[in-house]
Amino acid sequence: MNEKQFRFQDMEIWKHAAEFSPALFSLADQLETRRMFRFAEQLRGATLSITNNIAEGSGSISEVDFANFLNTARRSTFEVANVLFLLGNNGYLKGPDFAEILTQLEQESKMLLAFMRTLKSSNAK
Repeated sequence: MNEKQFRFQDMEIWKHAAEFSPALFSLADQLETRRMFRFAEQLRGATLSITNNIAEGSGSISEVDFANFLNTARRSTFEVANVLFLLGNNGYLKGPDFAEILTQLEQESKMLLAFMRTLKSSNAK
């Protein structure tokens, strides 16, 4: 599946989210081994929501509709960060990997916001 058939595959916001997602899925797997199933489920769902909403929104006919999907994806970055902070505050996450994932989430959130603003400004013209 190397051929690009969908608009989202060329989007930096989707590529970036797809790059850090495996680390979050791996963390969810680790949580399951600790029998922290709810955290694992929530982390997987919110992580998937980021790329899923970018992809789904890219198929929108209107830029306003696309921006709404991007807003949902951005909110999901905050949801993932919240799960990570709760895990960190309870001693389950530590070190540079934790900080790096948070940095990637913050960057994704900023990228999504910038793209949403671009869509809204081009729609206002």
